Amino acid sequence: MNKNDLLNELSSIKNAKRVYRDRASNFVIQNPEVFPFLLELIFENKTKVSIKAAWIFELVCSENLNLMIPHINLFTKYLPKITDESALRPIAKVCYFITKAYYINNEIKLNLTDENKDQLVESNFDWLIVDHKVATQAFAMDTLFLFGKESDWIHRELKLILEKNAGSGSAGYQAHARKILKDL
Repeated sequence: MNKNDLLNELSSIKNAKRVYRDRASNFVIQNPEVFPFLLELIFENKTKVSIKAAWIFELVCSENLNLMIPHINLFTKYLPKITDESALRPIAKVCYFITKAYYINNEIKLNLTDENKDQLVESNFDWLIVDHKVATQAFAMDTLFLFGKESDWIHRELKLILEKNAGSGSAGYQAHARKILKDL
């Protein structure tokens, strides 16, 4: 399988219905050699293909996060390049998957460098302080909360941002911010 096979699979996704996304994610899981191409397509940014690639990337990583390990440096390096709202939500969710796995999966822990963690923290703070959709910001809160367990400054900054923005955010933002603030 190659990049063209992946592009054909992604082009067959008619809309965001789960049945189409599941079919494409199963294709990648069954053909892991196309995973690097999937990651590459995400960073093309602002194309319909890159958005579809982000949707599939989330599902693949939820099923088999270990596929990400050889590509974690590339993923964290190019996080700031993703600006499309439709791609940010699944990418923010993958950041949360990585962070959560860091504390329970030795393979992730061994391969996630301090630089990778710094890039994840920086991107998630950026998504939190810039006006993004609630889902992206909620995953950013969760990611920062977890990393804050080993770096106090993250919890301090997270608390300041949430206290400042909680009153003006949407109902969903406010609810998630209250939950995180309660746990801080």
